[in-house]
Amino acid sequence: MGPRSVPLLPLLLALLGRPDPGRAEGCDLQPVAAETPITLSYATSTVPRGCVSNSSMDTAHEVHVLSVKWSKASPVPLTVTVTPGADACRRPAVLILLCTRCSATITSPCSNLIIRTDAHLSPETIRAPNPEPPMVSSEGKLLTWVLDTYGGITSYSELQDPRRVQLHLGEDARSPPECTPQEHFNAVLHLETEVFFHGVKGCSRSDTQSTRAAHIIHLQSEPSSPIREVNLSLSCPDNYVGNQILILQSKVNFTWSLFLKCHIQLMVSGSYKMVSLFPMLFPGELLPDTEQDLIAKAFEKNYSVIASYSAIPASTHISLEIQGHEVVEMPVTTIPVVNTQPPDLPHQVLLTLKPWKCTDETMEIVIIRSYLEPIKDVVNITLRDISCQAEKNATHFMLKSPLNHCGTSLEGRGYANNELILSLAKDAVLRSVRVGFQCEIPRELFLRLFPTAAFEAPQTELEINKEAFVQASMRWMDHPADLQLKECWLVASGREPVLLVQGGVARGAGVVVLEGPPSSHGRKIWRFSFTYTIPEGGHMPFSAILKCKAGLQNDTIFEKVLEVTVKDAWRPLNYRGLGLPAVLGITFGAFLIGALLTAGLWYIYSHTPGFQHGASLGEQQHQPQHRQHPEHPLLHQQHGLTPPGRPEPTQPLANGLGDPPQCH
Repeated sequence: MGPRSVPLLPLLLALLGRPDPGRAEGCDLQPVAAETPITLSYATSTVPRGCVSNSSMDTAHEVHVLSVKWSKASPVPLTVTVTPGADACRRPAVLILLCTRCSATITSPCSNLIIRTDAHLSPETIRAPNPEPPMVSSEGKLLTWVLDTYGGITSYSELQDPRRVQLHLGEDARSPPECTPQEHFNAVLHLETEVFFHGVKGCSRSDTQSTRAAHIIHLQSEPSSPIREVNLSLSCPDNYVGNQILILQSKVNFTWSLFLKCHIQLMVSGSYKMVSLFPMLFPGELLPDTEQDLIAKAFEKNYSVIASYSAIPASTHISLEIQGHEVVEMPVTTIPVVNTQPPDLPHQVLLTLKPWKCTDETMEIVIIRSYLEPIKDVVNITLRDISCQAEKNATHFMLKSPLNHCGTSLEGRGYANNELILSLAKDAVLRSVRVGFQCEIPRELFLRLFPTAAFEAPQTELEINKEAFVQASMRWMDHPADLQLKECWLVASGREPVLLVQGGVARGAGVVVLEGPPSSHGRKIWRFSFTYTIPEGGHMPFSAILKCKAGLQNDTIFEKVLEVTVKDAWRPLNYRGLGLPAVLGITFGAFLIGALLTAGLWYIYSHTPGFQHGASLGEQQHQPQHRQHPEHPLLHQQHGLTPPGRPEPTQPLANGLGDPPQCH
């Protein structure tokens, strides 16, 4: 039986960091008919129908009409806030609110506001309304009645499922003379409303029993939209912990300001900040912008249930409430202590920082200690195996572990699962908080160079005429047996590339293919050794690159490059990259400089007044001094006038390849 054929397209998409759309097969998004898993509302100034006019400017009142329609009963009363315009309530205004079978609260600082509504008003609406508007059967009849009653219409807005309305008073002479309703009317000059979104869709893969759920919010932004920042408030029921992820997709130039009241995994496009935790801005990641690809992305992260998918217009504010249909106990072991911080704060902080990074064989945790300041009194951090403790210094917590140690589980496809356990000390009382996490194992080829056959302590130095050991490795969960090392080259500037391995067979002189350890958890490992030699009189490069390719069958999929520094054991590192003529030239130059300096000193010394050729030190001391002269700085020795000894030749300095020696 031949090797299993693997489609090339999913592999290429994975290489490009894009999800395979095929992963979304079997998940057909449908409107959520049962109990909605979320309550979602967003702010907008675009109404289904609306218009403005200047027809009220010569009348006794400005008149605003709100006609509310409902898809389903509102879970909360409608809030309407009326704010004054430039005339500061001097001109009387009329608000006509048609909201049959709904409760509403209307507030305004303008005491001369006239309210006509069929809604049930709450006690917060302090003034009694005027008589109800008439029962009308159409939009046209409503506007005709308003014109007949007040002589003009300032604005008309049809609202669908509003949660709150902010109405700004004021008239504009530049408005049309008549109020003619238009579809999808932009009412930004006089109105902003927060509306409930009832178009939530969801699905789950038919072949899964997983409870891991994803919530996706997809902002549909128009190119001309001025909105570049959105505030998102997220809340969950008390003591609710769900194995869920929130995926926020927007244009890359969006900034998300997140107000989180529960902990949840996050995937965010654009950039984002945790308003209640960190002042800094975190870069997001590039997410796909189609419905199918976003579903595939969630499935790729092992979230097999799309609990909610919401495609909404770009907005300045979004409110998301996750309903608590499943309540799970917090995985926290504590000794009773009074705790004033939110119980899920450690989860929020760590799931925001995501301080874990995995390769195909290691997991590394690096946490800047100042980022943990919102979590008070962190004294220690371990993994699930508490013997794996993080090292700490004044600025960081750091921990590095093989993937098969410290309680790490590799059960997921392409992920390593573990827990960060924070030990907190408060008033001499210890408690621990467990934060589970998933570390994605990159689907890429890894190259490492080792000095010995033990394959321990990788390095990036390649020594000439000494055997070096190479390991190429990769995790490939889909049929790892089909993955093969295609070829490896050593490339140095100024020299012909050297083919080391091709198709699993040694090709270069001195290359030996070694037997690697058996595959485990989908990880394939290839090993070989080689000796890098340079012909006598040949140029020694300063650096070289080791380049390998791995793929399935005959299609190359992955390539990795490792840059190494070339080292010659017998030659001092200071002369790396310098040929023998250059070294001899530098040495001769240093000798010549020393000789000239000595001759100059001797000339100055011999022409100094008071010097007598051939006189000994004692004779000079007894000769009378007929004149005073300053001592020359170069003769300011310890009392002797014998010429100074020859200085040592100046040593050339290692300033990098091709740098000239510096004289001091």
